Amino acid sequence: MTAAALAAKAGLSVVVLERTSLIGGTSAYSGGACWLPGSAVQQRAALPDSTEGARAYLDAVLEDPDTTKVEAFLAHAPELVAALEDDELMDFEWIPFSEYYDAPGRVPMGRSIQPSAIRRDQLGPAVMALLRPPVERDRVGAAGRSTLSGGQALIGRLAAMFVRDGGTVATEHHVIDVRREGGDGAGRVTGVVVDTPEGTVEVGARRGVIVAAGGYEGSPERRAEHGTPGRAAWTMAPRGTNTGDLIEACAKAGAATDYSGEGWFCPGLEQPDGSGTFTLGFRSGLMVDQTGRRYGNECLPYDRFGRIMAEAPERIPSWFVFDSREGGRLPAIAMPEGDPADHLAAGTWVTAGTLAELATEIDVDPAVLTTTVERFNGFAASGVDEDFGRGEDEYDTFFAGGSGPNKALTPVDQPPYVAARFVLSDLGTKGGLVTDEAGRVLDAATGAPVPGLYASSNSVASVFGSRYPGPGAPLGAAMVFASLAVRDLLG
Repeated sequence: MTAAALAAKAGLSVVVLERTSLIGGTSAYSGGACWLPGSAVQQRAALPDSTEGARAYLDAVLEDPDTTKVEAFLAHAPELVAALEDDELMDFEWIPFSEYYDAPGRVPMGRSIQPSAIRRDQLGPAVMALLRPPVERDRVGAAGRSTLSGGQALIGRLAAMFVRDGGTVATEHHVIDVRREGGDGAGRVTGVVVDTPEGTVEVGARRGVIVAAGGYEGSPERRAEHGTPGRAAWTMAPRGTNTGDLIEACAKAGAATDYSGEGWFCPGLEQPDGSGTFTLGFRSGLMVDQTGRRYGNECLPYDRFGRIMAEAPERIPSWFVFDSREGGRLPAIAMPEGDPADHLAAGTWVTAGTLAELATEIDVDPAVLTTTVERFNGFAASGVDEDFGRGEDEYDTFFAGGSGPNKALTPVDQPPYVAARFVLSDLGTKGGLVTDEAGRVLDAATGAPVPGLYASSNSVASVFGSRYPGPGAPLGAAMVFASLAVRDLLG
């Protein structure tokens, strides 16, 4: 939608081809945070943010980065924010949300920004009829809210800009192939082949095709092929989407691919229907593996904890053990959480009056689980997690509200006790097409840009590699390279 809005604003004839009946994908489910450092929005909030500071942070965080692409991202991020805010339909604000690594250049309480909330009726009924609802509503077939915030505001505002400037959104248009001139695969991309309710059609592109179709997280086969941890059933992508078809179509047309980044992971609260839900911000409780032992700092940023989950088979599924302090509700943010009664009926949650009984219910040695919780409770009393350092970092305490010496450590000592089953979820995969600093897709054989083919979002190998620098890094990078693609496409 960023690419579409900017291209339409520049006067081009633009069509968005959307596989489903609704636009927005996982972005519409998201909190809408955008990691776009060095912009006027951070300056207005008087943050100690700058392009130089973000460069230092990424230098410390990323592993073997493509420095040319990183520099392109850093240089263009403030330019993109300025260009979007120049439109009356877009307005950003700073949101406090800690970055994910304690590294040079980190901004206290974060540098991420998001579109400000806006009412649906300010964006028009035509656009709002196309917008995918928030995840907790979409999964049960409910309509969206009257006020749009987060990812809803981001997609809604961009779509309104696009439609206002003459753009066309074609829903239920599933792109299945890419047309490239020349039988040897050396020519220009001239359009795509699309499955529609009325049959197969070809859509030509005079200037170019920009791929921003999500990853392959919804495909069990492609996850297995690329060795991506987790399961398609546990992803946060809208159901029936993001199966990597367009990535594969581009690869068949000669595009280079790289799947080493794997995904944007998170611990996922397993639902009664077998799906997973994005979970963060644990306020109390502890995570144990299938032996009843802790294996990490539960308050780590979600991608970092998810990667720890993926390191050993006995960690998937895990059990999150908590007590009755919050009236039986999960002491964390899960989107959606689900009804505790439904969880208990399905066995995704179990409850018991003692830890030993709880251990028996989840097939864990009672002595091991009891010892684990008692050790954790000792850490809560002393204020020091001697095993994993929970509560030592700014992010650890961002969501916590405990009253002890370490507010990230609250004892688990008020029965009845609950164990909730957790799996490895993701916000999407982050492997796919290889692109350059202008968002141009590279040819697998020559390494040169494929004329007329651009890509961004989770359809590409992430500029951040296997790391997740901070809130909104997926959206920020997707938006920047979509904008750079439009700049190059415009010539």
